[in-house]
Amino acid sequence: MTALRADGVYKVFGRRPGEAVRRLREGATRDDVKGLGTAAVIDASFEVQPGETFVVMGLSGSGKSTLIRMLNGLWRPTAGSVTLGDADLSTVSARELREIRRRRVSMVFQHFALLPHRTIIDNAAYPLALQDVDRTERRRRAGEALEMVGLAGWEDHLPAQLSGGMRQRVGLARALAADTDVLLMDEAFSALDPLIRREMQEQLLELQQTLGKTIVFITHDLNEAMHLGDRIAVMRDGRIVQIGTSEQILSDPANDYVAQFVADVDKSRVLTAASVMVRPAALVTTSGGPRTALREMREAQASAAYLVDRDRRFRGVLRDEDVVAAQRAGTEDLTTLVQDGLTPVAVDAPLMDVFAPSAESPLPVPVVDERGRLVGVIPRVTLLEAMSPTEVDA
Repeated sequence: MTALRADGVYKVFGRRPGEAVRRLREGATRDDVKGLGTAAVIDASFEVQPGETFVVMGLSGSGKSTLIRMLNGLWRPTAGSVTLGDADLSTVSARELREIRRRRVSMVFQHFALLPHRTIIDNAAYPLALQDVDRTERRRRAGEALEMVGLAGWEDHLPAQLSGGMRQRVGLARALAADTDVLLMDEAFSALDPLIRREMQEQLLELQQTLGKTIVFITHDLNEAMHLGDRIAVMRDGRIVQIGTSEQILSDPANDYVAQFVADVDKSRVLTAASVMVRPAALVTTSGGPRTALREMREAQASAAYLVDRDRRFRGVLRDEDVVAAQRAGTEDLTTLVQDGLTPVAVDAPLMDVFAPSAESPLPVPVVDERGRLVGVIPRVTLLEAMSPTEVDA
């Protein structure tokens, strides 16, 4: 089941929102309907899968904060629907909506939203009190959440005694203690200093690997979006203009706006080996012999072949002169001909990790998965092409 879905969502503030939606559906722009109201979100549609980190990115005024307030039921859409699991937030009763917001969705805010007169553990346990969890159990769960975010030992302090980064960790612990289906994070790290912000991003990634939460993360920072998001929705003037992975948005921007947005991104840190690898020209298994290897190289017009075992695990590289010599000598075991010096890279390695092995060998760099199986190679020309500026960059 989809964890969260928005279907044709509009939000218009003003005197005649219904008429504004009708005109927007007919092709009117935000400016065209100003006399009827302010169109904050226009025809937003997407699905978030369980365990996915879905990032909504846009500049100030793009509509992203309005969108997240509809995702947790704070605001109802002017048109369209928001579905959390099997509950349509646009049609449930006020009582049902309060229950959903207590037990199924939680938020981490930009400015912490801590209760200044309560201790850290009581702040973290606050949503559990709203769920009528008994005091002993909620303090136990809050303590576990604080330990997850690195605040064990700070339970009895007040928020004023903590740094900004620590207070944001309390906000994150509070959301984790609630143990809801969906976690909404509205510019959660943007008020922090850059160094602390990066630490919080890394901690969120570590927690996500362990907990597998469904997260919708709002940000105006492209680098943060690409670092955290499994997928990214780019918003402009109330509309979602592109949804895709970091690599898809960077490699294939939907329009000039997105292309200009990503023009200054360091591609070597975002693109991975998987995004640029190609099939190896010549591939030989260890069960073959010199004749098979030479035939593969001849057909591929290559001077070397990649050797894999029957499970396709990478064993090394065979060079044509060595295979010819082995054939003349009557040697059949190809593993004895493997050349050292060509280091494989992981399929999810950033391109910055491919430069060194590419520079050390004239052959394409082998790419392997988590089981060591050869899944592709990266020729040097492909690597250089991937890093070259696009027309928009230029």
